[in-house]
Amino acid sequence: MKPLVRLLLRLLFRFRAFNEAVLDTPGPVLLVPNHVSWIDWLFLGVCLDDDWKFVTSSTTAQTSWVHRKLMINGMTFPIDPASPYAARHMAEFLQKGGRLVLFAEGRLSHTGTLMKLFDGTGFLLHKTHAKVITAYLRGTLRVPFSPHPGWKKCFPRISAHFSEVQAPPNLEHISTTLARSTFTTWLRDKMVEQQFNVEMQMGPPTLPEAIAESARQRPGQIVLEDASLQCLSYRKLRLAARVLAGQIASRTTGPAAHARVGVLLPNVNATPIVLLALWELGKIPAVLNFSTGNAIMVACAQLAGLTQIITSRRFLDRAKLTAQPFTDAGIEMLYLEDLKAGVSGGDKLRALFHVLLGTDQPARIPAEETAVILFTSGSEGTPKGVELSHRNILANIRQMLAVTDITDSDRLFNCLPLFHSFGLTVGTLLPLVRGLYCFIYPSPLHYRMIPATLYDRDCTVFLSTNTFLNGYARKANPYDFRSMRYLFAAAEKLQEATATTWSQRFGVRILEGYGATECAPCLSVNTPLEPRYGSVGRLMPGMEYRLETIEGVEDAGRLLVRGPNVMKGYLNADANAKFHALGGWYDTGDIVHIDAEHYLHIRGRLKRFAKVSGEMVSLTAVEDALAGAFPQYGMRCQTAVVTRHCEDKGEALVAVTNEPKLTLEEIRTAIKARGLTNLSVPREVIAVREIPKLGTGKTNHRELQKLVEALPAAAGSAPAEPGAAGDAGEHG
Repeated sequence: MKPLVRLLLRLLFRFRAFNEAVLDTPGPVLLVPNHVSWIDWLFLGVCLDDDWKFVTSSTTAQTSWVHRKLMINGMTFPIDPASPYAARHMAEFLQKGGRLVLFAEGRLSHTGTLMKLFDGTGFLLHKTHAKVITAYLRGTLRVPFSPHPGWKKCFPRISAHFSEVQAPPNLEHISTTLARSTFTTWLRDKMVEQQFNVEMQMGPPTLPEAIAESARQRPGQIVLEDASLQCLSYRKLRLAARVLAGQIASRTTGPAAHARVGVLLPNVNATPIVLLALWELGKIPAVLNFSTGNAIMVACAQLAGLTQIITSRRFLDRAKLTAQPFTDAGIEMLYLEDLKAGVSGGDKLRALFHVLLGTDQPARIPAEETAVILFTSGSEGTPKGVELSHRNILANIRQMLAVTDITDSDRLFNCLPLFHSFGLTVGTLLPLVRGLYCFIYPSPLHYRMIPATLYDRDCTVFLSTNTFLNGYARKANPYDFRSMRYLFAAAEKLQEATATTWSQRFGVRILEGYGATECAPCLSVNTPLEPRYGSVGRLMPGMEYRLETIEGVEDAGRLLVRGPNVMKGYLNADANAKFHALGGWYDTGDIVHIDAEHYLHIRGRLKRFAKVSGEMVSLTAVEDALAGAFPQYGMRCQTAVVTRHCEDKGEALVAVTNEPKLTLEEIRTAIKARGLTNLSVPREVIAVREIPKLGTGKTNHRELQKLVEALPAAAGSAPAEPGAAGDAGEHG
């Protein structure tokens, strides 16, 4: 009977199973699959020998003739979930050498992704020391029998992926309660990592192919909308990209497979269209950070070897930028207005013909080919050019999708600039790959408009930074974020005052994450299933880490990471040589504490530690203590901390604030209230008109340090010259 059923599944669902040989493992063994549809047991059952038993509720076992038939045939192991002896009965069966299939989530997933595991599974592993095989059923969320609220298909492609046999960790002399949670967490980590690995093996290898696959499944799905309220479906997106690719091909120079082309555009629908068009031509987009100003952009363009940049006259006018510095450097500007004017009716018809017939397949390029060049923020030095491959970015997207329960119905709002890796990868490419609606907004600084637009579009996922979140909190109505499911904050440390404000005023929990441009960018993130306030979450699946000891810093070390999302390398020769000398490890430059449950706690950047009287002091910790500590001056009050040379103590801390009335005594009181030592108290306070910011909202510590060093120490408590602060912050 099983061969016949398997043949039927092969014909209808193109069903395949991988690593089936592992199922011959003798008991005691526990097979733990994900559970997203009513017929998951069928795809597993055709792969199993008759002695395998499916754990099922005794009530469920009587609900239909199918369940009763399975029970009669001895395929089920009925238990009473309400009985305290249920886990004991399973343990006894395993200890006798039994083999069980256990859907450890205890229910069907309503998100299409892995939900929480009941810790009774951890109890089983602790008591029986049974071997474990995890299984990932790929594609079953699309069958009509799945409760997942997204789109369905009568006969989607389905495959079953079985892991190697895994032995639970050997934990002795610990309590049963701790063992239950520890083993359950270990098992879920294995299942998440398996999902990620399978998606990397089975999914499309490049970004254009991944986006094209989603487009074929739902060509009419609206995936992009910008501030002009122009909506783009997958079909229109691919049509626009193909038409634009034809115009770019006639204007660009250099070898088609390797030529780099600059992109200087804001958050509008045209930007992802340009990226897709360049990928279709086999070219590599280098996205320029327009918030840095012309001089740095020209330096970045020269570093990337750009000879052409795609931009818009309208954008240059609005951003008060000029093309002259680029043309003086021998770089040709290709204007979207001119490219659009060159499109004929015939071009549109040919593109439509290819899109409708499905002949507009992306060019086949290696997964390790560079997908995009981004430039680091330059908050502490000259920006570096980072080469991210298609594999790097897709790995990071799939890591995020593996640890979150984002569904087809989620709607993402992104106002972070696309020249920033967080805004590009998570804010734009993730929804295009996953098939989500995404609203891209041109600037994160519109503190009144963004909450209103997010409310109007019923968005459920929002990306931001600590600085911008404070701005929205000052202007938003408490009801503006009623639809919010996920609020991710990264790029800078989330301050306690910000988290408290959002929790109390809007009822929204901020999920802090951590990353770097070099890691595409996400390294870790808090999730609703695994949150830990004060941390930046746990490392993404498939990543390794190590900590290097730092003299003077206890219980933390310098974090190095390695994984599929870590960049190809730098454009800068010296930095690239140092990176490759580490053998694939990326040195984050951050001082990090990792607790027993593997949550990361950022102490600060190594460059943002001061040595005061021989002791290491975290400037980030001091800034965090001062954030929100002065409610008498309102939410606009901001404080940053830098250093200056001190003859007697080595370095002295300097507080820089945009509140001229703030005194050293108030700062000293706030720091002592947080339990920090006297070494953490700044020696002087400088008032400026604005704290200099980068385009991503981060404090521009490089410019801030220059500003402080330009002032004599004797003038530390007096307001700085207005021009100095204004010049430093003009690109914030």
